[in-house]
Amino acid sequence: MRLDRAASIDDLRRMARRRIPRFAFDLVDGGAESERNLRRNCAAFEEVELVPRYMVDVSDIDTRTTLMGQTFDAPMGMAPIGMLNAFWPGADLTLARLCKRENIPYVASSAASTTLEKLAEAADGNGWFQLYVSSDGAVTEGLISRAEAAGYEVMIVTADVPAAGKRDRDIRNQLAVPFRITPEVALGLATHPRWSLETLVHGKPNIANYADLLQSATSYADVQKTLITPGFSWESLKKLRERWRGKLLVKGILHPADADACARAGCDGIVVSNHGGRQVAFGPPTAQVLPAISEAVAGRMTVIVDSGIRRGADLLRARALGAEFAFAGRALAFGVGAGGERGAQRAMEILKLELNRALGQLGAPKFTEVGPEHLACQPRDLPRSEA
Repeated sequence: MRLDRAASIDDLRRMARRRIPRFAFDLVDGGAESERNLRRNCAAFEEVELVPRYMVDVSDIDTRTTLMGQTFDAPMGMAPIGMLNAFWPGADLTLARLCKRENIPYVASSAASTTLEKLAEAADGNGWFQLYVSSDGAVTEGLISRAEAAGYEVMIVTADVPAAGKRDRDIRNQLAVPFRITPEVALGLATHPRWSLETLVHGKPNIANYADLLQSATSYADVQKTLITPGFSWESLKKLRERWRGKLLVKGILHPADADACARAGCDGIVVSNHGGRQVAFGPPTAQVLPAISEAVAGRMTVIVDSGIRRGADLLRARALGAEFAFAGRALAFGVGAGGERGAQRAMEILKLELNRALGQLGAPKFTEVGPEHLACQPRDLPRSEA
């Protein structure tokens, strides 16, 4: 299929799957254990019904929204994804530049394959930084200092990694960091020459911000020990709030009480997220918990959501459920995998086209006019997806 014939993000996903070795595709596409949560994230958004209102002038659609003091052209951004250059070579910078062109935020993962400094330069004012709190305090402080020096004004600290997620696909593929050439990997390289050649050009993917520390790593478990800490607590968050002078958000919130605690700790916002279904398989989808969380912190902080955004209409559903903004990670990543820079642009075109049409069909010419009154049923009555 040609890129211009891709009608949906799912089309781009299928194209990417053909172009990328299985071990690399599964790194981004896979979820925790049975992948129940991964499936339910998308299904839960699809089950949210919005009621159109007609005889409304929708000749001038406005998708702009203001977030963290900056006005963006669309109510979505690129979620942080670690090791994304293993999915498609050069993906980090490709997406950072796309976000700058489209005037949407790009969140640079501390586990990215490209340094936070290079990503800040590529995003050029639209870059936010995502922090994994390390078990080594010096590592965490080093990343924060570098983020400040690079000019990041918004930092998102990820809270939902007290332990590494169990991803069955990665175990089956014998994923290792640094990469090892196993028979399975060798077969993938031989049968996907374009990916292999691009990787030669861009260099073997790694976790660039931890490159010196990870030289001795022999497994992904070693990497996880550097990236995360089971000791991250509310007291730790308060110290981060005192340390970071810019805007601070917490990612991975799934309970109203935790959202309230973030507000009381002085955070500027939260990201309602289950890590795209990559951490736990037994948790709720984000669309299900979003209304109660939004109600708990209404007027006190910004609420963003991710995990399961695949359609432009999902952005309206998220808004109606109480989020001001949404992040789409896999959706844009599938575009890069399907066709590099052109594929990323196509993914953005699809989401924008769907968003604009959905606003027109809903009878809401401005995205910021969408609210709970557009829901077909009250949030407490929303069905619970069991897909």
